[in-house]
Amino acid sequence: MSTVSIEPLIHHCRRATSSSYPYPHPSTRFNYSPFHSSYLKKLLSSHSHGRRAFFCNFNPPPRQLPLRASSTDTTFVKTYESSGVLFKETFPLKQTTMVEGKIFIRLDHGKDERHWQLTVGCDLSGKWILHWGVSYIHDVGNEWDQPPKGMIPSGSVRIKDYAIETPLKKSSSFFGGSSFQEVKIDLDPKSAIAAINFVLKDEETGAWYQHRGRDFKVPLVDYLLGDGNIVGRRKGLGALGHLSNMFLKSEESDFKDQDSNSESRDPGEENRTIEGFYEELPIAKVVACHNSVNVSVRKCPDTAKTLLYMETDLLGDVVVHWGVCRDDAKNWEVPASPYPPDTVVFKDKALRTRLQAKGGQGSQGLFTLDEGLQGFLFVLKQNENTWLKCMGNDFYIPLSSSIISSALPRQGQSEGLETSGKSAGENEGSLSAYTNGIIKEIRNLVSDISSEKNQKTKSKEAQESILQEIEKLAAEAYSIFRSSISTLPEEAVSESEELKPPTKISSGTGTGFEILCQGFNWESNKSGRWYMELKEKAEELSSLGFTVIWLPPPTESVSPEGYMPKDLYNLNSRYGTIDELKEVVEKFHEVGIKVLGDAVLNHRCAHYQNQNGVWNIFGGRLNWDDRAVVADDPHFQGRGNKSSGDNFHAAPNIDHSQDFVRKDIKEWLCWLRNEIGYDGWRLDFVRGFWGGYVKDYLDASEPYFAVGEYWDSLSYTYGEMDHNQDAHRQRIIDWINATNGTAGAFDVTTKGILHSALERCEYWRLSDQKGKPPGVVGWWPSRAVTFIENHDTGSTQGHWRFPGGKEMQGYAYILTHPGTPAVFYDHIFSLCRSEIGGLISLRNRNKIHCRSTIIITKAERDVYAAIIDEKVAMKIGPGHYEPQSGPQRWSLAMEGSDYKVWEAS
Repeated sequence: MSTVSIEPLIHHCRRATSSSYPYPHPSTRFNYSPFHSSYLKKLLSSHSHGRRAFFCNFNPPPRQLPLRASSTDTTFVKTYESSGVLFKETFPLKQTTMVEGKIFIRLDHGKDERHWQLTVGCDLSGKWILHWGVSYIHDVGNEWDQPPKGMIPSGSVRIKDYAIETPLKKSSSFFGGSSFQEVKIDLDPKSAIAAINFVLKDEETGAWYQHRGRDFKVPLVDYLLGDGNIVGRRKGLGALGHLSNMFLKSEESDFKDQDSNSESRDPGEENRTIEGFYEELPIAKVVACHNSVNVSVRKCPDTAKTLLYMETDLLGDVVVHWGVCRDDAKNWEVPASPYPPDTVVFKDKALRTRLQAKGGQGSQGLFTLDEGLQGFLFVLKQNENTWLKCMGNDFYIPLSSSIISSALPRQGQSEGLETSGKSAGENEGSLSAYTNGIIKEIRNLVSDISSEKNQKTKSKEAQESILQEIEKLAAEAYSIFRSSISTLPEEAVSESEELKPPTKISSGTGTGFEILCQGFNWESNKSGRWYMELKEKAEELSSLGFTVIWLPPPTESVSPEGYMPKDLYNLNSRYGTIDELKEVVEKFHEVGIKVLGDAVLNHRCAHYQNQNGVWNIFGGRLNWDDRAVVADDPHFQGRGNKSSGDNFHAAPNIDHSQDFVRKDIKEWLCWLRNEIGYDGWRLDFVRGFWGGYVKDYLDASEPYFAVGEYWDSLSYTYGEMDHNQDAHRQRIIDWINATNGTAGAFDVTTKGILHSALERCEYWRLSDQKGKPPGVVGWWPSRAVTFIENHDTGSTQGHWRFPGGKEMQGYAYILTHPGTPAVFYDHIFSLCRSEIGGLISLRNRNKIHCRSTIIITKAERDVYAAIIDEKVAMKIGPGHYEPQSGPQRWSLAMEGSDYKVWEAS
C-alpha cells in the first residue's frame, strides 16, 4: 500500500489573501469597505493563534461506495470510555500554510513642500522590522551606510556602522486598524544621499524579504535608475510590471533655487529630480501550524473486540485513510465490518473514514476491530493534495497485547552490550589486516581513476562515483586510526614510536581534524603592531580549540592590507616587522597551533616603468622584467604568454608558465617555510592562474595544509538564486582537481546557499537533488574549507556580509558538518565567542572531521536538520525538529537563536 507524501506539508487550498490596501490612490479618494476589515481581521486572527483557516471542503470521489455504519456506535463509545487503555500516543502534526499580502512603498511630500517622506508598510500580521541604510553620492563602493541622525525614527536600533533597524508600528491612518503596520522616514532632498536601501524582516520567523533577490533601493538621483532592484521607477518593472506604479511628479520649482550658488554643491545634484511614487509589491509569509492526533487502544470487555479511538485538533474535514495488518510485513488489508459512519472503500485496498466534528474543536472517530489483528495503519487526508504522515511513513498502531508491550521503550535495553570475546592480540591483528585491505582498495581505486585508458573511456559520472567511494574509505580509515590511538595508554607508546613521523598521504591536506581561525580583519593593519596583538591571544585561541591560524599577507605592499605585494622578500609590513612575525609564529607553535601564510601569487606590483611609462619592471631580490607579466592584460603590456586564468586588473598579472618565475616562487615559498616557520598557505585569487602551477608550488614547499580562494558568482535566474548550484561548485572542484588534490578550497558555494536559506527562510536549499549538502562539502568534503565570513565579505568592506543576527546558525552548520571549518576573527572576539567555543568543543569531543558522514533528516522551508557520524544531531531555522531516539539517545548539548545541537549518549 503506497500513499503520497508531501514534504514539506504545504497546503494547496486557496490561499488567504488580503484585499484591502492601506494607501489611497494618490489622486483619488480611497473607497473602503467595512467587510474587508472584518474579513482580514478574522483571517489573521486565526493565524496568530497557530491555526489555519480552511477555505476548501473535502468531497469523496463520486464512484466510491458508501458503507452502512453499525447501529451500536453509541454503545461502543460508552464501552470504550469504561475499559482499560492498552496503548495511548499523541503524534505531532506539523504543517505550514502560505498567507499572501502586500508591501506598500510610498515617497511623497512630508511636513511641507521642501521635505519628503518615505513610507514602507505591510498588511500581514507579524513583528516586522525595517532593516535599512543609505548610500551617499560620492561613496560608490559602499551600498550601505548609516543615515544622518535626523532621518532616524524613534525606536530604531543601530546595527554596527552600516544599517538601522526600525520596527513597523500599527498604522493610525488605516481604516479599521487591523494588521497593517508602517514606518515613516523623513528625508531632506538637499542632502548628499543617493538612495535608501532596505529589506523587510519578520522577527517571528527570521525571514528576510527582498526585491527580486536583492535589497530594495529607492533612488534619489537619476543616475541610479538603471539598477535592477529599483522600486518606484518610471519605466519597466520587469516581472512586476502588472503592479500599480503611480508617480507623483514634484513641482520643478521646488528645486530651482536650492543652493544654486553654493560652492559645496554636490555634482550629483544636477541629476536630482525627486519624484513621488506609490508602489505595491506582493509578499507571501509561511505560517507554521502545530496540531496533533491522539490515538488510544482499549479492549471491549463485552465483545472482546479492540476499540481504537482517534481525535485531532485539525480544523475542517479530516479523512482517515486506513487499513489493518496481520504480521510484521505491515501489508494493508481491509478489515471486516462494522465500520464508523462516513466510511467508503478505496480500490478494495483501504478504507476512508471522515472523522466526526466535535463541537468546533476538531474531530474524532471510533474504530471497532476484530481480534487477531497485529496493527492499525493510517494516514490523514485533508484535501486532494494534503496528506499527513508520521515522519514520512504511515502511522502504525499496535493492536495485540504482546505487540504493544514489546513496542514500549525498554530502559537500558542497549546498555551493557559487549563486543565479541577476542583477545587484544586478535583484535589488533584483525584491525591491521582490515586497515591494509582498505589501503589496498584505495590504491586500486586511485590507479583506476588516474589511468590514461580509463580517463578516456569512463564517464565523468563514473569517475565521480569512484571519488566518492574513495572518500568513504578514507573516512573509515580515519575512524579506525583515531580509535586505535585513543585506546592505547600513554606508557605503552615507546620513545621510538613517538619519533616516527606520520604517514604522508598527500601534501597540503592536513589530518582532517583541523579547525581554522582567520587571525585578522580588514582593519588589522592600522595599529602597526598586529603581530604582537595577536601573540597575546595565542593561548586563548588554543584553549578555544583552534588548530590552525591564517595570518595576513606578510610582504611589503602598495596597499596597507598586503594584497598588492611588491618586494616578496621584504617582510616588514603594516602588520609588524619580520622579527615580530617570527615571534608570533613561534608563539602559536608553542600552544599547538599551525600557522598559514597568506601567499599572493597571482599578481605583483612593479618598482619601475618601462620605456612606455608602464609599470611592469620589478626590483628587489626577484628583479623580473616584463616577460614575467602575462601578454593579454592590456593595462601592463607584458611580454609573457597569455594568462591561464582570469586577470586581476589592479596590478600586473604574473605569467606562471615562465620557468624562471616558477623557480623563483618555489624558492621563496621554501624560504618562508624555513625562515619564518609557516606550516602552510592560504592562496589568494587562485582564479587567476592554472591549478597545475599550484601543485608544482605545493610539491616544492610541502605544506601541512593549503587552501585556495576560488571566488566567483553563483547561479541566478531573474535575480533569484538557483536551487541547483552544481555548475558553481564544479568550477571549484575543477580547480582542486587541477592541483591534483594537493590543496583544498574555500566553499564559496555553501556560503552563498546559506545566505539565501537564512535570509529568505528557505532552508530547503541546504539539500541538493540527491539529499546531500549542496556545496563543495557535498562532493569533496576533505577539500572543502567552509566559512561564513572573511575580511572581504565582512569586516569594514562588507562585500558579501552574512545575514545579520544569524551568524550562529551559520556556525552551527559548518562546525557540526564535514569539511574543514574556518571562523572569522571578528566573530571570535565578539558576543559569539562562548557559543563558537562551545561548538568547537562539541566538534572535538565527538571527533567530527572533514570526512564525517552526514544524513540530512529535514530540509524544509523553515528548518534544516542533519545527523553527523551518528554522534551529533543539529537543526537550524525557526521550525521545530527533535532527533528520534533509536540505538542512541539524544541529549541537548547547545542551543541558541534558531539553532540546536544534540549529542548521542
